[in-house]
Amino acid sequence: MAESRSMNLSILPNEPIKLDIERAVVEDDPRIWSNTKKTAILFIISGASVILGLGSNIQNPANAQIEQQLHASSGDISLSISLFILVQGNFPTIWSAISEIKGRKLVYLLSIGLFIIGSAIVALSRTIGLMIGMRIVQAAGSSAIFGMGTATLADIYEPHQRGTMMGVYYSAPLLGPSSGPIFGGALTQGLSWRAVFWFLVIWGGIIFSAFLVLFKDTFRKERSAIYQNVLNSRLRKQQSSEAKDELQNISKSKVGGENKTTSKDIEAQRTVTPSAIKDMTLSMADVNPFPPYFSIVSRKNNLLILIASGAFSIAYTCARTLSMCYDYDALKTGLVLLVYGVGSVAGSISGGHWSDRTLARLKAENGGVSFPEMRLESTKIAMLWSPLSVIGYAWVCQERIHVAAVCVMLFFTGFLSVWIYASTLAYLVDANTGRSSMAVAANSSFRGLFAFVAAEIAVPLQDTIGDGGLYTLWAGLMVVVECMILLVLYKGRNWREASVEREKQTLDAK
Repeated sequence: MAESRSMNLSILPNEPIKLDIERAVVEDDPRIWSNTKKTAILFIISGASVILGLGSNIQNPANAQIEQQLHASSGDISLSISLFILVQGNFPTIWSAISEIKGRKLVYLLSIGLFIIGSAIVALSRTIGLMIGMRIVQAAGSSAIFGMGTATLADIYEPHQRGTMMGVYYSAPLLGPSSGPIFGGALTQGLSWRAVFWFLVIWGGIIFSAFLVLFKDTFRKERSAIYQNVLNSRLRKQQSSEAKDELQNISKSKVGGENKTTSKDIEAQRTVTPSAIKDMTLSMADVNPFPPYFSIVSRKNNLLILIASGAFSIAYTCARTLSMCYDYDALKTGLVLLVYGVGSVAGSISGGHWSDRTLARLKAENGGVSFPEMRLESTKIAMLWSPLSVIGYAWVCQERIHVAAVCVMLFFTGFLSVWIYASTLAYLVDANTGRSSMAVAANSSFRGLFAFVAAEIAVPLQDTIGDGGLYTLWAGLMVVVECMILLVLYKGRNWREASVEREKQTLDAK
């Protein structure tokens, strides 16, 4: 009994490891930790995730001063922001693979340490080239936080609790785009642009200390599909090597010209015990992020949701509108964008909670049986109003209506779009059991790529077709995105189960 509890799996010579990842029995199960301990973890990772929003937006009010002191062009500043977004979106794939071998805590400490170093060197920079390079280092460090945070929540909470908790967690980085300009503007005006990055060093140091002292690793290898697949591959190689050695020994030992043992006998006798697995440790050499990443993306249900999760930040283009058309300074702009942040936070918490309620209701109606696609039913309530709110915002800005109207439309735009995203993010975690960190890393990769493209084309489009045309186009894209989500809602289960079966057959054939 103790042996089965330690591994919760059964291995035959030529069969892959088979286990129920979600329900695997583990030592010191994080899901049965006290609510106080879980809440403390949620608080720590939420504090860390604030870095995500601040890192990319807190610089904006300081750009004019940076240009002047570092003799930079507006193109240099734009490049620093675009590269930050691109790296921050795509580097989580590497961090995720490391975390599935070495655990969450090590990745948190390494990534936040890298962020602190990058921030400190940016604050000391005397050339724009060094600043851009260290902004990339900052982005690489901060990129781990969101994916690791979501994976940590999957480690400690049951599926029916994840929507609410992820909604709460995701609300923290959503405040960054709106609060970043306020902090950045105040620090730049009161001190200098360098104070902005020293502030990030201090905040990063506080979070690093919290992870070092207060955080207990939630990763359990028995619940990691990526870890088990790598382990399974190592076991197959080991078995193959041992079989060859045994066959060579047999060919050398003959009695009366005949072998006493045949290769079939050896194949029948060769087994791998749980203790053999327990003694086998995986190293960084076993980390290859690309197979797990492509495994996530190759599933049709995942791919459509990843595309639907692509990000377009309204903050930058809105800031331009407020500056050029309403003559607002950085502080006033930050206060207006705070409304968008508040709406996004409200949408994240409400949408996450509603998705959990919807999942519970549909599970009860289905005889106590649930599947991940049920959660997407909760997005329908926001689908009609979300594109309409964007169109409303478009023409409020286009017609230069009073800023109060802009604030109202910003609130609803943030609330409704993030309501939908809270459910799709929880769906990605639920639908990719045992590899939640890689699923969220893939999500960050798609969002980072789309945000990079959007940052490059949004301003030319805004200058060419105006706010009305730009955001009406965005609303049209949102309708397409919503159709993708509905397609996964109704077809995703069949696609997902077919993909799982196909992957299983591929493993069995190895």
